[in-house]
Amino acid sequence: MPSILLTAPAAEPLSLAEAKAFLRVEHDDDDDVIASLITAARIHVEGQTRRALITQNWRLTRDAWPADGRLSVTPAPLQALTAVRVYDAGGNAASLDLQSFVVDTAGAAIAFAPWAMTQPGRGAAGIELDVTVGYGAAASDVPEALRQAARLLLAHWYENRGLATLGTVTVLPTTVAALLAPYRMLSL
Repeated sequence: MPSILLTAPAAEPLSLAEAKAFLRVEHDDDDDVIASLITAARIHVEGQTRRALITQNWRLTRDAWPADGRLSVTPAPLQALTAVRVYDAGGNAASLDLQSFVVDTAGAAIAFAPWAMTQPGRGAAGIELDVTVGYGAAASDVPEALRQAARLLLAHWYENRGLATLGTVTVLPTTVAALLAPYRMLSL
């Protein structure tokens, strides 16, 4: 199920001041670089874990309703279902009642009665679900292990800013993988 980012996080899991303190940088010359690395570290952690660290809004699209009446939501954790639309053959959207869906925030899934759902009229992306995901709006809402993984990535990338040459492999710190492992959502 394709996921489209509608609203990016309003904050990062690490502030610039916190990142500079962790890096032991006392000057302002690299503020733009450090800010970019904070965002890159968040995106990397989110990609590896399939989780949104800070509150974000996403649109999930489906071609048809699953027969088992259950949609898994990634990125997780799921906070809320905000809208559901089904498109007819003419491309017109019809909004569905959110009361027809059960939001399982713990399991990052949306359940429904598949026989009661309006079937889409177009063959591709006939169903859209808008969801709010993430641990919360503030950096303090993010689990500390994920924040530490972002700090370590930031430090690694800050210290290794040179271009990689052909034939070399840049290895990320093993501690990052260890911190991310309990939070990874694996696909079957």
